[in-house]
Amino acid sequence: MQADSPDPFVTGAAASLRLAGISAFVLRYPLARPVVTSFGAMKNRPAVLVRLLDSDGAEGWGEVWCNFPNPAAEYRAELVEQVLAPLCSGAGQSFDGPRALKDALTARTRVLVLQCGEPGPFAQCIAAIEMAAFDLVARRAGKPLWQLLGGRGEVPVYASGIHPKEADERVGAAAAQGHTRFKLKVGFSLDDDVACLRQLQRDHAAQAWMIDANQAWDESGAMAAIAQFSQLPLQWLEEPVAADCDAATWQRLAGLGLPLAGGENIRGDANFVQAAQWLSVLQPDVAKWGGVSSCLDVAAIARAAGRRFCPHWLGSGVGLAFSLALLDAHLARATPDLPGWAEVDVNPNPLRDELSPWCRGVSDGCATLNIDPGIGPVPAWDASLLVTR
Repeated sequence: MQADSPDPFVTGAAASLRLAGISAFVLRYPLARPVVTSFGAMKNRPAVLVRLLDSDGAEGWGEVWCNFPNPAAEYRAELVEQVLAPLCSGAGQSFDGPRALKDALTARTRVLVLQCGEPGPFAQCIAAIEMAAFDLVARRAGKPLWQLLGGRGEVPVYASGIHPKEADERVGAAAAQGHTRFKLKVGFSLDDDVACLRQLQRDHAAQAWMIDANQAWDESGAMAAIAQFSQLPLQWLEEPVAADCDAATWQRLAGLGLPLAGGENIRGDANFVQAAQWLSVLQPDVAKWGGVSSCLDVAAIARAAGRRFCPHWLGSGVGLAFSLALLDAHLARATPDLPGWAEVDVNPNPLRDELSPWCRGVSDGCATLNIDPGIGPVPAWDASLLVTR
């Protein structure tokens, strides 16, 4: 399934690409307190940014997913520059828009991906290149990306990345920044997680609460957790079990009544179509698989299935700007009974807030998007954050 092209610049002559160069930059911001999930901790915040240069002098920026494991960032940057760049830049090569570029790279690396057994890293690098191509086309057209995709310039958001041990502090700070919806990480101690959520809901007014288990439980553990959390007002439980659990497991859990969410660890339209049978909320990650065009396809899948589309994000401000633009494009086509919210990690991270401003501000739970061409100002960073390779 492919979404209808929302703007003539997305394909055709105005979107034609003749790439003159592709560069990757690895950035790392050290953390005083790690970001902890049920499966591991991030001791620093990494980002791999990809810059495309077109033969007409235009540039575009994208981001590669690289959070885990720790050496992932450097490896993906080398994949971009050493393997993928030669396949799509140089004399004689042109592509009819960003989707065509992504499809060509996917086809040209098919055998290599099989040989390496690494569909994830290749998909993430190709997604970043396609993201950068969309940014390039939008900058060349003099339009914000959200406008190029048919959006309206404002999207509802929610605050995420909130660990139980820091929950009160994080929720309070996020509320002061304009957030009204909050997602708590769970999957540590069920009793403690439930108690934490109860306390948060008593102490903080909010429009919505969600929880994310990060694939922490097996089926029996998930059932026990759902029995506890169903007693509290929640919009969804995210990834209660491993994303690759069989359909019967997911269907049994969905049948317990608490809406389920997922998608950051799903690849491929067919898998999203299947998952829409049991997931109430589809959450693709634009930099983890598929780029802009495939996430637009997933948004169309969500609309066709009557599911909510709430893109996942946990990276820098570059990718976050894409995630917001995707949601904006979706909401412009969705019916009012299918609200969607974009994820905004609220843990300290200058790579999110200073590297590339991802919006003009959050107020009453909504982000007002940049009006500059593309995703906004060109990324700029302190030299101390750049990793030498």
